[in-house]
Amino acid sequence: MALEDAKNQVDTAFTRAEARGLAYENAFGGAPSFLRRRYSKDLVGVDLAITGVPFDQAVTNRPGTRFGPRAIREAATLQAFDAPYGWGYDPLSEMQIVDYGDLAFDYAHTASFPDRVTNHIATILGAGAGVITLGGDHFITQPILRAMADRHGPVALIHFDAHSDTWADDDMSRIDHGTFLYKALKLGYVAPETTVSVGIRTDNPDTCGVHILDAPFVHQAGVAETVNRIKQVVGERPCYISFDIDCLDPAFAPGTGTPVWGGLASWQAAALLRGLAGINMVGGDVVEVSPPYDPTGATAIAGAHVATELVALYGWTRRRGAAG
Repeated sequence: MALEDAKNQVDTAFTRAEARGLAYENAFGGAPSFLRRRYSKDLVGVDLAITGVPFDQAVTNRPGTRFGPRAIREAATLQAFDAPYGWGYDPLSEMQIVDYGDLAFDYAHTASFPDRVTNHIATILGAGAGVITLGGDHFITQPILRAMADRHGPVALIHFDAHSDTWADDDMSRIDHGTFLYKALKLGYVAPETTVSVGIRTDNPDTCGVHILDAPFVHQAGVAETVNRIKQVVGERPCYISFDIDCLDPAFAPGTGTPVWGGLASWQAAALLRGLAGINMVGGDVVEVSPPYDPTGATAIAGAHVATELVALYGWTRRRGAAG
C-alpha cells in the first residue's frame, strides 16, 4: 500500500480524478463506491460501468436484497488496494471503470420497473461501455437480458444458481425472480442451446432445454471439466454471466432469500470464474445478496468478490497484449 496515498485519500468515490488505478483510502472510512471507483454519469471514454438495481419485490421467500448493492459496495472497499489475485493483470489500472450509481425507480409502481431497468442498461451500452450490475433479486436479470439482446442479438448465458429459474409462467406481466430464465427463453433474449446453469440443486423437471451442470456434477467432475463444459456451450458468442449468490452453499453465503444446502464453496466459484477467461463476455451481474440475513457480512463479501472477478473476466480479452 502507498502510505502517503493512504494518509491523504478520502471520499475517492467523489474526489478521485482518474478512472484508472488502485485506491488506498482506508477501507473503514469515506463514502463507499464499488472498488472505490468514482461515481459518474459521464460515460465518455468509460470501458466498464458498475451499477446497482436495489429491487426485491419479486422474491418468493425472504426479502432484503434491495440493500444488496449498498452492502456489496461497502464490502468491496477492502479489495481496492490490490489487483484481483490470480489474474496476472490489473483491470482497475487497464480499464476506465466508474460506479454509475443505482437505478432510480418508483418502488410503488412495479409495473413500470422492467422497462426502467432495460432503459437504464441500454443507456450504458449505448455509450459504448460494458456493465456489471449489483442486485437486487434475480428478476432484474430478465430486463437486463432484454437490453443485451437488443444490442447484441440473443446472448449466450452462464447462469450460476441453486435454482433453475425455469418454472413455467406465461403471464409476461408477472414479476417473479423464479421465472426470469423461463421468460428470457420464451422472449428470445437467450436460447437454450447456448445457456448453461451451474450449481443447480432444487428439483424442476422442466429445464426448457437449458444445459444443467448441477452442484453434484461440479463437486464430482471438478472445476476443469465444468469449465470445459461451459465453454463448449457458449463458444465464442457474446456471453452474459448471471451469478445468484445462493449458488454458494449457505455456509459461505447465508445472507440470501432462498438458501439451499449442498452448494458451491467460494473457492470453487473463484476457480470457475477464472477458468472462464477468454469467453466473449459482454456483461454480468451478481444478485440475491440480502444483508438482513447476513450477520457477519460474509455474503456481501462473497458478492463483492464475485463482482470483482466479473470485472477481471470482462477485461481479460480487452487487456493490453490480449490475443485478437
